[in-house]
Amino acid sequence: MDMHIYLAFVAATTIMILLPGPSVLLTVSHSISFGWQRAIATVAGETMGIAIQLAVASIGMASLLNGIAEVFELLRWFGAAYLVYIGVKQWRSASIPMELNGVPASKSNLFVQGLVVTTFNPKSLVFIAAFLPQFIDTRLPIDLQLACIVPTFLAITFIATSGWALLAGNVRGFLKNQRAFQTVSRTAGGMLVMAGVGLAMARRGN
Repeated sequence: MDMHIYLAFVAATTIMILLPGPSVLLTVSHSISFGWQRAIATVAGETMGIAIQLAVASIGMASLLNGIAEVFELLRWFGAAYLVYIGVKQWRSASIPMELNGVPASKSNLFVQGLVVTTFNPKSLVFIAAFLPQFIDTRLPIDLQLACIVPTFLAITFIATSGWALLAGNVRGFLKNQRAFQTVSRTAGGMLVMAGVGLAMARRGN
């Protein structure tokens, strides 16, 4: 994998993980309720859930690439369009108040909740399946590329989501402020739209 593609993958993955979706909101809720140290158990469960989804998506991509390369390329076009769609949806949903609910505090319970919420989130799986092909070079062995992409994705997932836990535990008032939440959400949404448009333009240039 070329270094510039890898760096683009790292940047795009970080933006995606930082989006305040179900997993992030669960982490924030647990951190505010029980402190960021306990919320790390939630983050560990969510990272395990992402690992399961990455395994499913990777198997599907390998089969698709080995079978019909043209369909794989169409999937990459779909992925670029889906990034724009998610970005627009993220922007529009920024006005919805963030709900934080109390939950049992045992670390095992927090881990299981993080695992279940992430693993059985179909939107997350669809996003990953559409997102990863953007950074796969069909001219190179897909297994070697996935061996680089998957561990990086998991590391970013754990680090970025842990950052949310740390932030929520120490700056509770900021995250409860609706205007601040809207700013973060809309900024991330706008960046995803730009990423999708940029990928679409790159496809046209190929």
